[in-house]
Amino acid sequence: MKFLVIQTAFIGDVVLATGIVEKLHRHFPEAQIDFLVRKGNEGLLQNHPYLHEVLIWDKKNGKLKNLWKLLRLIRKRRYDKVINVQRFAATGILTAFSGAKQTIGFNKNPLSWLFDKKIVHVISDVNHPIHEVDRNNELIREFTNEEVINPHLYPSEQDIAMVQPYKKPPYITISPASVWFTKQFPKDKWISFAKEIPANYTIYLLGAPGDVALAEEIRTVGARATVVNLCGKLSFLQSAALMKEAVMNYVNDSAPMHFASSVNAPVTAVYCSTLPSFGFGPLSDKRFIVEVQEPLSCRPCGLHGRPACPLGHFKCAYEITNAQLLNSL
Repeated sequence: MKFLVIQTAFIGDVVLATGIVEKLHRHFPEAQIDFLVRKGNEGLLQNHPYLHEVLIWDKKNGKLKNLWKLLRLIRKRRYDKVINVQRFAATGILTAFSGAKQTIGFNKNPLSWLFDKKIVHVISDVNHPIHEVDRNNELIREFTNEEVINPHLYPSEQDIAMVQPYKKPPYITISPASVWFTKQFPKDKWISFAKEIPANYTIYLLGAPGDVALAEEIRTVGARATVVNLCGKLSFLQSAALMKEAVMNYVNDSAPMHFASSVNAPVTAVYCSTLPSFGFGPLSDKRFIVEVQEPLSCRPCGLHGRPACPLGHFKCAYEITNAQLLNSL
C-alpha cells in the first residue's frame, strides 16, 4: 500500500497533519507513506520513522514549473491513495491528476469534484467546536476507524544533544512572535510578564531568525530570571526537543503551540483576537488557555489574525493579566 499526504500550508498545519501519518502507520504498518510540503517546512519531518519520503514543492522559485514537475513525479509513483489536507487549487490539481487508485480531499477544494471521495469541511465555531485533528481524521476514517491520533514530531538524538546544555532546570520557554499582529501577545506584555518570573528560572526565547530583534528587546529588560535569546539558533525539531522538558512553554496561537503538542510538552497558549474554539488549540496533556476574562463584543474579529486591531485598542491582548500567565507556572 502506498499513501501520499499533501499539506503545503503553514508550519502549524503540517504539524497537525502528522496525526494522519501516525494513524496510517498504525493501521498499515508495512505501507509506504510519503508527505508533500512546501519548501521550508521539510525540516519538520526529518527523522520521521514512519515516512518513506518527503516531497517538496518550491513555491517561490518557478512555482508552476515545479508544480508540473511534482505532478509527473507523483504520477510515476502510482499511489494507492492520495490524501489532500489542503483546500487550494494547486494541490487539487496534484490530487485529481495524480493517477492514484483513490483520491481523497475536502469538498472546499476547487477541484474536489474530480476527487473520488469528498469530505465535508466543517468550520469550527463556539457552538460547534471541532479540532483540526478531528477534521483531518475524517479524511481517513472510512478505511481506518473513529480514533483520532495526535500529531507527533521526532527530534533526533543529535537534536536532543544540541539542546542538552540548555536543559538546566527549572526553565521555561517563551515563543513571543507570530506572523499576525492580532495573534501576537504584545512585546511590552511579554516584558512585563518576564519581569515577574522568579529568579530561579531560566527563560529561553524561541523563534525564527526574523524574531531575533523582538526577543532581544525582551531579553534586555532586566528580568530577575536569566533570559537567553535562542531565536534563529535552533531548528524546528531542536525547539520541540527543548520544549519537551520545560516546566512550561508560553506561546501565541501559532506554530510553537503545535510543536509543544507534537511532543506532549506542557503549554500555556495566549489567545488575543482568535479563539481556541476555532479548532487549533493545544493538545498536550498539560495545557492551559489564557484569554481576556471579560467578553469583548469585537472578539473574535475574524477567523485568522489581522495585521492590526481594527478598532485600534487591542483590548483582547492588553486586558490579559500577568497573574493569568503565572497561574500555569
